[in-house]
Amino acid sequence: MKIVFFGDSITDMYHHRDSDGMPWNYGFGFTFFVAGALQSLDFEKYQIVNRGIGGNQLADLYARVKMDVWNEKPDVVNILIGVNDVVHEITQNNGVSCERWEKMYRMLIEDTRSHLPNAKIVLCAPFVLHGYGVDEHFEKYAKVGEYAKIVEKLAKEYGTYFISFQRVLDDLTKTKKESHLLYDGIHPTVVGAKALADTWVDYFQKNIEKNPF
Repeated sequence: MKIVFFGDSITDMYHHRDSDGMPWNYGFGFTFFVAGALQSLDFEKYQIVNRGIGGNQLADLYARVKMDVWNEKPDVVNILIGVNDVVHEITQNNGVSCERWEKMYRMLIEDTRSHLPNAKIVLCAPFVLHGYGVDEHFEKYAKVGEYAKIVEKLAKEYGTYFISFQRVLDDLTKTKKESHLLYDGIHPTVVGAKALADTWVDYFQKNIEKNPF
């Protein structure tokens, strides 16, 4: 079973693209822990492919989806994107409105389904916590929540799988400091990455592997 993780730096986490099957191919984020969890169950069964690129916005994913997803012919496609569309607006006045963002996301889902009709699509909502990288403009960064709502809406509309990492992180902040989960408010620490991976693997085993369709 081939699983492609498609997204930005949260997926990327300094992975080495041209070394499939090697530990450094997975990066240092949640994809690494997912690979460890699944391949420890059956090393031959699961092929994990990291196709995250740091700094990417949704438009970047749409531009490279053919090479990085469709050509891979995966069984499962995991998409996590959104925070950079907010970051770019705050830092460069080059973000994307929710309306345009939703239109692009629809195209990404529809085109991917057209090219990979048998692939299972998992949409992960973007997230943010307080941290040194976002606190100065946190009210603006909180717009990530609006994109998360769009992702959840689209998942219901298109009947894809959906994971809210924000809810997982918010629950963990009841017992852990936010900086222990996302070191700058955006990128996971090793603790945060492990928590996201545990959530993903648990969801995958309960909802995707057991679903024949």
